[in-house]
Amino acid sequence: QVQLVESGGGLVQPGGSLRLSCTASRDISSIFLMGWYRQAPGKQREFVARAYSFANKSYADSTKGRFTITRDNSENTLYLQMNNLEPEDTAVYYCSAQLKFGDAYFWGQGTQVTVSS
Repeated sequence: QVQLVESGGGLVQPGGSLRLSCTASRDISSIFLMGWYRQAPGKQREFVARAYSFANKSYADSTKGRFTITRDNSENTLYLQMNNLEPEDTAVYYCSAQLKFGDAYFWGQGTQVTVSS
């Protein structure tokens, strides 16, 4: 079991930056997979970025080159650095964790990101 708490969302102008945090209730070094997803109004939840315990990372095409996912095992925290934000990035961002391969995902409560001038 793990509880996930996101923070760091807010309102930012196009071209701006935000850093999201996801703090876990346990040591994350052994968690197989952690990631970020987002859901915009009227749309399905979509993949943003993921980071495996063995250091591999991957990104959605829409976020590659602008977003960076980082696992800080010393802080039990997953980060998402978001640069050059666009209005299309507006969504509720959710943190996820899969403790072992094939397990069900755990989810946080989400944090709102709004990109608008």
